[in-house]
Amino acid sequence: MNEFYKNKKVLITGHTGFKGAWLTQILLNWGAEVVGISLKPNTTPSLFEVLNQEKNIKNYFVDIRDIDALKKFFKDEQPEIVFHLAAQAIVRTSYDDPIDTISTNVMGTANFLEATRETKSVKSAVVITTDKVYDNKEWHHAYRENDPLGGYDPYSSSKAAADIISSSYIQSFFNPKDFGGKHATLVAITRAGNVIGGGDWAEYRLIPDIIRAVYHEGKDVIIRNPESIRPWQHVLEPLAGYLELGQGLYEGRTDLSGAWNFGPNNESFHNVKSLVEGSKEILGKGGYQIIPDISKHEASLLKLDINKAIALLDWAPKLNFQETLNLTFDWYKNYYDNKEDVVEFTNKQINNFFGNIR
Repeated sequence: MNEFYKNKKVLITGHTGFKGAWLTQILLNWGAEVVGISLKPNTTPSLFEVLNQEKNIKNYFVDIRDIDALKKFFKDEQPEIVFHLAAQAIVRTSYDDPIDTISTNVMGTANFLEATRETKSVKSAVVITTDKVYDNKEWHHAYRENDPLGGYDPYSSSKAAADIISSSYIQSFFNPKDFGGKHATLVAITRAGNVIGGGDWAEYRLIPDIIRAVYHEGKDVIIRNPESIRPWQHVLEPLAGYLELGQGLYEGRTDLSGAWNFGPNNESFHNVKSLVEGSKEILGKGGYQIIPDISKHEASLLKLDINKAIALLDWAPKLNFQETLNLTFDWYKNYYDNKEDVVEFTNKQINNFFGNIR
């Protein structure tokens, strides 16, 4: 993939966020010409600023709900491949401001798709939603791409709506049956969740909560739902899937259009308490207190069926739970202890990971 993306014009929405910054760094390493459209970073520190990415890419700091600005940037830049990551991505925040969450996630996605439709240079578009788009019954059945969508909280329902809108655009304007005739763009939708890794400082997320407690506050981290089981996966795992799709769609693989799950192996399904205890072993410090909070509903179990990606995309998770934890907390240890230049350390993790899968 590194040879494929070299010199490609790639546009990323949400490039200043956690996953967006990792995706940007991968593409910079591979020699892509990256254009970012996003709000300015909303955390301090932020991975985007820590990696000094503003000097290496073209930035447009704008709200994706501004459709006129979005269309103009697409027209000016003429990207070949686009990744849509911009979103209000925090479940608990969506309870506090549901309208902002819905407008950003629903209309922002519609604006992205419309800008893509009007930009003939785009050959490949990947829309990132979430595993929380499924109508989650909290059973041990792993959800497949054709299972019903839903959403209990404003975040989940807004992403399900964005997913449905994306599917509508695929059928109406980017239908694989019409590829090469009525249009020259293929679109995929990706669903992944509980992505962890170094450089995340967002609120209401477990890893950043642990890091703030250990390195900033010097106190125990508070955990709300210790027995809740999550499909933990390192950020590089789903990003590898997104990049595989970006390449395959560009190359005209119509079978890749549509929805895709990216999740870990069953071995990586662990409860919150297990992750917190694992972080203490790696960091060598930190404790936790359990203070239950059921005031805002959060699912206790959600599993994805990833057989489609394994069979048709030649993608599979490579890291086990312990390796995922090691990569994540080693990154923070390096950052806070100033052991190695953060850009070099981040690139080393990227290169080691992709060396292992290629």
